[in-house]
Amino acid sequence: MNRAELIGRLGADPLIRYMPDGSPVVNIRIATDESYKDKSGEKIKRTEWHNVVLFGKGAENAANFMSKGRLIFVEGKLRTRSWEGQDSVKRYTTEIVAFKFLLLDSKEGTKKAQEPEKPETEHFDPLPWSETNTNDFPEDDVPF
Repeated sequence: MNRAELIGRLGADPLIRYMPDGSPVVNIRIATDESYKDKSGEKIKRTEWHNVVLFGKGAENAANFMSKGRLIFVEGKLRTRSWEGQDSVKRYTTEIVAFKFLLLDSKEGTKKAQEPEKPETEHFDPLPWSETNTNDFPEDDVPF
């Protein structure tokens, strides 16, 4: 099974682009943190950055509701792609193709906070792919 789930903060506002057929694509970067104590007892904090891409309706929703610093949950699948740079060196990147996201906070000054009568946690299931839309459990059972 190819499945990735992250909870983290957006490092920047979503970057929206359009494919030749006019469908939207949004790229976001999410920071996740972990902390631990080393052998000497010193607290170490480590941040990982993740590239995430959303397509279609999910991309539109991300562009409208996400902003830098928001705490979000993303569910998707890992995809590695390659390309050849201008220096003729083959490069690789791994990203998460998201098919679901949740906004986990309500921040003052964001686009979401300015819209009245919206629930505090927004849920979007933008891609009805049968292979990726595999909810094996009810959402009420999510442990966070």
